[in-house]
Amino acid sequence: MSQFRYAVLPALVIVVMLFSACQAMAERVYLDISASETRKIQFAVPDLLTESGGQQPLGHDLADIIGKSLVFHGIISLTPSGDYGNNPNADWKKLGLDYVVLGTYASAGPSLSLKLRLVEAASGNLVIGKTYTGTTSQRHKMLYKFCDDVILALTGKPGIASSQIAYVSFDGRTKEAYLTDILGSFQRRVTRHQNLVVSPRFTRDGNFLAYSSYHTGNQNLYITDLRQSTTTTRIMGFKGLNYGPAFSPDGRYMIVTLSKDGNPDLYLCTPQGKIIERLTNGPGLNTSASWSPDGTRIAFVSDRTGKPQVYVMDMRTRQIQRISFQGSENAEPAWSPTEDLIVYSSLIGGVYQLFLAHPGQGDSVQLTDDLSHHEAPNWSPDGNQIIYARRGGRTNRLCAIMKNGSYNRQLFNFSGDQTYPQWSRQGQ
Repeated sequence: MSQFRYAVLPALVIVVMLFSACQAMAERVYLDISASETRKIQFAVPDLLTESGGQQPLGHDLADIIGKSLVFHGIISLTPSGDYGNNPNADWKKLGLDYVVLGTYASAGPSLSLKLRLVEAASGNLVIGKTYTGTTSQRHKMLYKFCDDVILALTGKPGIASSQIAYVSFDGRTKEAYLTDILGSFQRRVTRHQNLVVSPRFTRDGNFLAYSSYHTGNQNLYITDLRQSTTTTRIMGFKGLNYGPAFSPDGRYMIVTLSKDGNPDLYLCTPQGKIIERLTNGPGLNTSASWSPDGTRIAFVSDRTGKPQVYVMDMRTRQIQRISFQGSENAEPAWSPTEDLIVYSSLIGGVYQLFLAHPGQGDSVQLTDDLSHHEAPNWSPDGNQIIYARRGGRTNRLCAIMKNGSYNRQLFNFSGDQTYPQWSRQGQ
C-alpha cells in the first residue's frame, strides 16, 4: 500500500484565480450547518474534461474524489451523474441543484494541472475559480484544498478535507499508530515498535504526533516529527504511567497522566517533558485531560467518588466541578475546538454511548443510542463532527457523527481493528 506522505510532498504550486467580485463575496450570506433541520446542499460534480473537451478515466477519478470529499462534510448531498447524463453543460437550474463543480485538467507524464470552478446553479454565477499545478500523485491534496475552499465559500469556515486522522491499528499481534486522509485513500504507519501503542495525540500545529508505547517494558511517552519518518523522541519515561498528552491551545503546555508518585494524577508540563505542576493529588485515578478552546479550563476523568466521572478544572483558580451524572460511569471527554461543548462516553445499560455537555448549562444530551459501544470520541477541526471508535462484538471501527446527531457512519474499511482516533487541528 502506498504510504501517506503529505508532510514530505514537494510544495504545490497553487495559483489562485479569484473570479468572483470582492463585493459579491462580502455580501454572501453564509449557511448555518449546525442546526439539525438544515437541508443538505444539493451538488453535482460531472467528470472533469481534458483541455480539449474529452472525457478520460482520470477525469472521472478526479470528480469522484471531489464529490466524496464534499459529502464527507455532512452538509452536502451529491446528485448522481446519471441524472444529468454526466453532461457538464446540463440545465442545472432545471434540475433543482444548488451548486455544480466544473473543471478541466491537463496531464503530461507525472505533471497535472487543474482548473476548477464552483458555480451557483440558479444564476450561473461563478462563486470561486482556482487553478492548481502539481503531480498526479498529489491530486488528492490539490482536490482537498479546493473542497476546503468550497466549504469556506459556503459557510465562512474552512473545510476539513485536508485534515488528517491518527489512530491505533491492531493486527492481532501488535498495536501501532497510523495516519490516514479523510477518505482512507492513503495510510501512513507512524510507529514500528512491534508492541503496544496507545493514545496518539497531535500537537496543535499538526506537525508532531505524541503517543505512549510499552515496547521497553514501561509505558513511556514518545513524540514523532511527522515531517520526517525516521526519528522518534522519548519525552517522558517515569516509572509507571506516562500517558495521554493534551496540548494547550497556544502550544506552550501539555497535561499528562503520570503515576510516578503512586496515584495516577494529572501533571502540567512543557511539551519537552519538564514538569511544571501537579494538578491533582487525591484518591483514585485522574486522567484524560482535554483543554477548552480558550485554554482557561480542562475537562478530565476522575473516580474520586468511586466511579469514573467527568470533571472540569478552572486553570486559573484550580477549582473543580463535576459535569457528568448519568450512567454508571463516564469517561474520555473531548472539548470542542470551536465552542464550549464537551463530548464523552457514558455507560448506559451496559453500553457506552456518546453524550454532549455544555459545562454549567444543564443536563448532558445523549447523542447515540444503538447497541454498539461508542468510545474515545474526538472532534473534527471545524467542530461539526465527532469521530469515535465503535465496538461491536470483537471488532473496532472508526466512525463519525455530526454534533447534531445526523450522518452517523463508518469511515473506513481497513483491515484489523482501529481505536483511539484523533483528528488533526489543521491540514498538512
